[in-house]
Amino acid sequence: MKILSFATSVLTVSACLFASANVMAQDAQPATAPIKNIVLVHGAWVDGSGWKPVYDILTKDGYHVTMVQEALTSLDDDVAATKRVIDLQDGPIILVAHSYGGSVITEAGVDPKVEGLVYVAAHAPAVGEDESDLGKNMPSYTSKQAGAIRKTDDGYTYLNPADFPNDFAADLPLKQAKFEAQSQILTAARVFSAPITVAAWTTKPSWGIVAADDKIINPDLERFYYQRAHSRTTELAGASHSVYESRPKEVAAVIEDAAKHAQQ
Repeated sequence: MKILSFATSVLTVSACLFASANVMAQDAQPATAPIKNIVLVHGAWVDGSGWKPVYDILTKDGYHVTMVQEALTSLDDDVAATKRVIDLQDGPIILVAHSYGGSVITEAGVDPKVEGLVYVAAHAPAVGEDESDLGKNMPSYTSKQAGAIRKTDDGYTYLNPADFPNDFAADLPLKQAKFEAQSQILTAARVFSAPITVAAWTTKPSWGIVAADDKIINPDLERFYYQRAHSRTTELAGASHSVYESRPKEVAAVIEDAAKHAQQ
């Protein structure tokens, strides 16, 4: 009987230890699995192909990544294009933008599928604000350059190709920067002055990347945006406005951090 009682006690203790270890293991697991859907939104004068270095890293790491190709004809059109891509996703999303695309995701990001926002050298206006007026308060290097930003007779803007490599893409290979200068997507001037009607960053977690050598957007304006939004902010020294192309590892790391923590 003593032997049976001892064996029963050992089994009881073992079961308790197993149950305790199982609870501890469960506690060590993240509250939720990382979000797998990433949607990338480009800015003015360029298209979604510039995201390829970031896309390659994220897809290698197991994420489902989709680029939005905005028309750059109006803020409303570009928000609608982004919402179409959001609708195609099969679950929660991290919505990422560069430059003017920040205004786009600020509006499109209110969609319930969007769990977090990542601003990459991007604008993040509040309701009633537009990036044109905000830029006047903190002017960029480019905006103070006579003739750098040009406009067609029908109201579409582009960056002077001669200024593009230095202003937009100073840390890219010159051959690549020159190609991008000659393949710009002309962008309607009105996209920059359209006021924001809803701001997703007021209700959703956000991450921000400051490109410290940005000449298109004043880095101080980027810092202002991200501080106001309480974004988790990363500053990349020496990075140009093309930071998403020149520093893809650092940009992808921020996006993956958002995917892992947006729902926590």
